[in-house]
Amino acid sequence: VAPPQDLQITDPGLLGSLDIEWKPPRNVQTFNECTVKYRFEYRNTGDRDWKVIFTRKLKFRVGFDLSRTAEVKVQTLLEGRCTNDVEVQSDWIYATFQVPWQGKLESEVRNFHCIYHDWEYLKCTWQPSRLAPRGVRYGLYYWYEGLDHAVQCDDYIQDHGINIGCMLQNLTQAEYKDLSICVNGSAAATLLRPLYVTLRLHNLAKPSPPKQMVVSVSASEELHVAWSPPGGETPPQCLEYEVQLAEDQGEAKAAWASVSTQMETALTISRANQSRISCVRVRGRTNIFCADQGFWSEWTQECFSVSRKEDKQLFILIPVILSLSSSLIICILIGQCKKRSPAGKPLHASVG
Repeated sequence: VAPPQDLQITDPGLLGSLDIEWKPPRNVQTFNECTVKYRFEYRNTGDRDWKVIFTRKLKFRVGFDLSRTAEVKVQTLLEGRCTNDVEVQSDWIYATFQVPWQGKLESEVRNFHCIYHDWEYLKCTWQPSRLAPRGVRYGLYYWYEGLDHAVQCDDYIQDHGINIGCMLQNLTQAEYKDLSICVNGSAAATLLRPLYVTLRLHNLAKPSPPKQMVVSVSASEELHVAWSPPGGETPPQCLEYEVQLAEDQGEAKAAWASVSTQMETALTISRANQSRISCVRVRGRTNIFCADQGFWSEWTQECFSVSRKEDKQLFILIPVILSLSSSLIICILIGQCKKRSPAGKPLHASVG
């Protein structure tokens, strides 16, 4: 069987999503008793594995990292009565695509970093390249499936008049999809290389710290810790929590020890051997059921003090001691008054 014809790659301007199209083999009409399919594979240069699609279509739109060369290949698959039900494969046909580069590699922006805060807004930041001249102008553009065209950021973060970041709102429709981003720069008489990245929002999520944390000790000396999920749009079922305890080290820095990573919002810990636990803290992140990775939230308040048994015994003894002391002082005063009173005369208590 002959291979497909006229394999082409075109860029619709969607920051990495390229259109791949081909035509059937010349002799496809002669295979009336067979099914004609295609094996389509694609990758970026440098990737070890190809992504594979079996299809009867003649056109696909797939995502690439435009900072590297896009590679595609297609072959014809034929199977049916005309081949005695044995699959026959054609030779491969190949095509590549590379964005025309401008500027040196060192002219890309540096330290590009994005965090999806509370599943509400995406904050991306970067630093100007070392080759960027004074007065450089940076722009961020993004696209995801569902948008008709690439959109420019409308809420930039600036430092001395230079764009160094962007805040993107209303990205719910982009969750669990490829979000393609390009940061390019322009400057007089200097060519700057654009930066292309593809993100997944759920893998960049960072929740706020847990709320309403309550720490208590039961009569049996068990430590109870409870909290509420953070606010924002973070799905509660997508969160896991880490709980840490620290012993009182006096003036020394507390040595935190992790005791649990869980999806529940409460924990009971046995305080065996009257351990000197004095602080508890909790943080959260997206769990493995909703993301491949994610950022931990900040910790709850740095330390929650928990009274120890000896402290509670002391608090009980203090009022008892004060009561006994008061009674003793009153008895002494009454005795002194009796000694000073003339014999045989009753004491007259003053009123007022």
